[in-house]
Amino acid sequence: MRKYNILVTGIGAIIGYGIILSLRKSKFDCHIVGMDIYNDASGQVWCDEFLQAILAENKDYIPFLKKTIDKYSIDLVLFGTEQEIQRCHNCQKELGEYYRKLVINNSDIITLTEDKWNTICFLKEHGLNYIRSSVSCDFESAKKDFGLPFLLKPRRSYASKGIKVTSTKEEFDAWKKIQGSQFMVQEYVGNTECEYTSATFGFGDGNCIQPIVMRRKLSKAGATDKAIIEMIPGIDDEIYKLAKVLKPVGPTNFQFRLHKGKYLLLEINPRISSSTSIRTAFGYNEAEMCIEYFLEGNIPKSREISTGKAYRYITEAVIYNDRDNF
Repeated sequence: MRKYNILVTGIGAIIGYGIILSLRKSKFDCHIVGMDIYNDASGQVWCDEFLQAILAENKDYIPFLKKTIDKYSIDLVLFGTEQEIQRCHNCQKELGEYYRKLVINNSDIITLTEDKWNTICFLKEHGLNYIRSSVSCDFESAKKDFGLPFLLKPRRSYASKGIKVTSTKEEFDAWKKIQGSQFMVQEYVGNTECEYTSATFGFGDGNCIQPIVMRRKLSKAGATDKAIIEMIPGIDDEIYKLAKVLKPVGPTNFQFRLHKGKYLLLEINPRISSSTSIRTAFGYNEAEMCIEYFLEGNIPKSREISTGKAYRYITEAVIYNDRDNF
């Protein structure tokens, strides 16, 4: 079996080192090059080589990425940060043939999901379930339409950042002023006991493999803290409908809440998400599928998924004597 050179970015955070751990558990022999903007990123412990990266917003990021791909003869790049995906997506012309080495989803779905209001409009237009929302209401109309409490959320954010539950006009008015063009209000649906994170792997033609679904509780940082694998045909059906119109390519994450008998979509992340290492533990290895699809040209088959629970906790990566920065 050929050994693949895989570059994983953002390895100091949960997605990046989750990808690394998934690669180590895959059927493929991988030489893993990790990079992060911090030179003491914890994920380097599990890499074969490490280099310090520059911010995705840096004007030199694209030349830096191309140089890194050349230097380490990289076969495939798996991104651990959303910012890098967005930068590379917006710089396809500058990247040229290098873009083919990057695991980046369908261009349309990336553009769509950058704006939560546009996503709501898309779902509505295609007859799919959606959460009632507004970008132009005042407090009284929001109270009348959505009831109390309701959500205040920015149109552009990630990992549940900037979301606020409110019942007061004072908070509403202050938030609306601060957010400006990013202002959005949404009905508060379901509860934290019925929230789900799920994933599938799309083939770009509207088809995808059988999803994996976990009922989860979030950490304060916005990542899955506790999870239970559940087989929920209703969520599978929603994902198949979404895949049919969105046509995702590669790993795609969907988040739902159960509300009045319907599974309503909270968010789409057109990438590997923070639960990837948990999914791997139950038999659904997204990093492995990426190598199958993007490097070997094979359509990944649906996985046999184990059931059970997962709990995340704090532990340490310790290195003795050979590195000064740990």
